[in-house]
Amino acid sequence: MGKILRIPTPLRRFTGGEGSTEVNGNTIGQCLAELESRFPETRDRLFDGEGRLHHFVNIYINGEDVQFLQGLDTQVNEGDEVSIVPAVAGGDLRGI
Repeated sequence: MGKILRIPTPLRRFTGGEGSTEVNGNTIGQCLAELESRFPETRDRLFDGEGRLHHFVNIYINGEDVQFLQGLDTQVNEGDEVSIVPAVAGGDLRGI
């Protein structure tokens, strides 16, 4: 069993309609890199030109916001659930 990566509706047009996928990375960053390798169009929707998450993209692991943990370096264990959540209030969903 790997880690489940939940994909928000606005990104599903770049993932063939998939709402979730299994990933095998050991950190949030590795999980997102695996998503990007399978679905290259997701990169620009998640990251800015310097490789940082866009300010309107939030990542949660088992319901906890990774920005309050170790960010992209947060460890991910077997069975964990990682969710990509676009910000709603003040967020610009056109970019996602």
